[in-house]
Amino acid sequence: MSAVLGLCSYTHDSAAALIVDGRLFGFVEEERLSQVKHTKAYPELAVAWLLEAANLRPKDIDAVAYNFSAGHYLRAVPRTPALLLSAETRHRALPRALGFTTVALRTMARRQVLAGKFPRARVRPLVHHRAHQAYAFAASGFDESAVLVVDSLGEIQTTTIAHGRQSKPGHPVLRTLHAVDDPASLGYVYGAVTMHLGWRRGDEEGTVMALAALGDPARFSPLFARAIRLTPGGFVVASELFPPRTLQRGAARVTPRFIAETCPPRRPDEPVEQVHRDLAAALQERTEAVLLHLARKARKLTGSPRLCVGGGVAANCVGIGRIVDEGIFEEVFVPPAPGDSGTAIGAAAAVHASLSPQPLTGIEGACYLGPSWRSLVVSRASRPNLRVERLDADRAEFLADRLAEGKIVGLFQGAVEAGPRALGNRSILASPLSEGVVDRLNATVKFREPFRPFAPVVPEERAAEYFTLGQPAPFMSMASQVTAKTRTRIPAIVHANGTARVQTVRPDQNPLLHSVLNAFARRTGVPVLINTSLNVKGKPICGTPDMALDCLTDSGLDALLLEDWWVTK
Repeated sequence: MSAVLGLCSYTHDSAAALIVDGRLFGFVEEERLSQVKHTKAYPELAVAWLLEAANLRPKDIDAVAYNFSAGHYLRAVPRTPALLLSAETRHRALPRALGFTTVALRTMARRQVLAGKFPRARVRPLVHHRAHQAYAFAASGFDESAVLVVDSLGEIQTTTIAHGRQSKPGHPVLRTLHAVDDPASLGYVYGAVTMHLGWRRGDEEGTVMALAALGDPARFSPLFARAIRLTPGGFVVASELFPPRTLQRGAARVTPRFIAETCPPRRPDEPVEQVHRDLAAALQERTEAVLLHLARKARKLTGSPRLCVGGGVAANCVGIGRIVDEGIFEEVFVPPAPGDSGTAIGAAAAVHASLSPQPLTGIEGACYLGPSWRSLVVSRASRPNLRVERLDADRAEFLADRLAEGKIVGLFQGAVEAGPRALGNRSILASPLSEGVVDRLNATVKFREPFRPFAPVVPEERAAEYFTLGQPAPFMSMASQVTAKTRTRIPAIVHANGTARVQTVRPDQNPLLHSVLNAFARRTGVPVLINTSLNVKGKPICGTPDMALDCLTDSGLDALLLEDWWVTK
């Protein structure tokens, strides 16, 4: 037996994955168990669950793969003299060299820590973008494709284009064809503007993307055309607006010139004004332009009709939707965990492929990979403020009845999803036909900004009636234009920009959710529900029953279907 443990740790979104004899056994983000959103801690709970579930001990692990390579950080240091030549970047040159050197040393030290935890294992660092590439391609199931990774920073790379192919089934081969290095970083710019607008970088970029639909990009379009300039090799970022990063905590991410040409930084408690909407709109417009430019370059370099996209910027569903709409590729795929947490799977997959002749399996299309509580018993005594009953009725029919009545219901079933989207196992479901449902969800259930939209979920076989995407979207990864039927019948799921971040479902992917949608359609004529994550703003998606019960008691949820248990207040 061979066992490879993959880790994303000591950075945001800690996670662990386990590959046993070439098959992905499981994966979970640490936050789903620790209740600390975007935790950077070593994923102790995730690792413990994987080992226990696989009946393994630390000494049974043959290799530990993690998602950064210390040596590649040091490649940024020789570039420091170039920064010294510019008056605008001179004061950041030495802090930048120090920051990258410090991170490299920390990464080396963590390798020794991991060696101590797993005494028989070979500890293998992996270049960050290679981990993203390996996961995105393996999860797609494609025989070959272009692979585009766009994030904030992986060692010194911020953007890579690779070609992936299967030398034979289960044996992926990836070749990087082009790279864009720091300080040219689309993810860095998006995060910097997110902070400037008063939201949390690395967490609330989606809020800025939603806000963009309410603004006029023309006001700041010329600024962003200067800030992120397209080149034959990709793009460059203007240092007079976004200074090169130093990897030091608290360093400024926008310059005084950027502030002078836009607006003062907004505090989180300040109102959102038109200037903020317009700035978000111009940022999103430029992001889409850069993504389209990179997608075209990927098509030209690889010649492939298919594209896989990974990295944090792949979570920009509007940008991914634009790539689909432009028809650059016949099919576009984004894995369920495109951000850093998914690199735990990618690192494990790449290291397994380098060490073993066994084919990789279990990654393609997999998203329900974490812990489950199918034999759960909910004690009425443990939650005296709640009513608990075990359902004898068909769960799908029962739930469809409650949703058709206008109830907002949490759904906790099966294994925890991978990635930032709730895909029917840790979801909040609601009828898009209920009057004021979006306002109610934002104000009393999710406690978030009133302009935030909610995603629809639809059976794959009926998606074309309501959405124009033209391909499956099982992981809620891309925004789609909608049909006239949608605008007329269910406008609640249409955002201000005319799109919806759709999830399509087949019965083999999620039998209960697919059945609920069909049962809801029999009652209402509409096979579409609102699907948002089972959590409130600032909290991670509920990974455990206790977290789900807390979500029920602490929010405006009407009820919770917790496996076979119907829980109400």
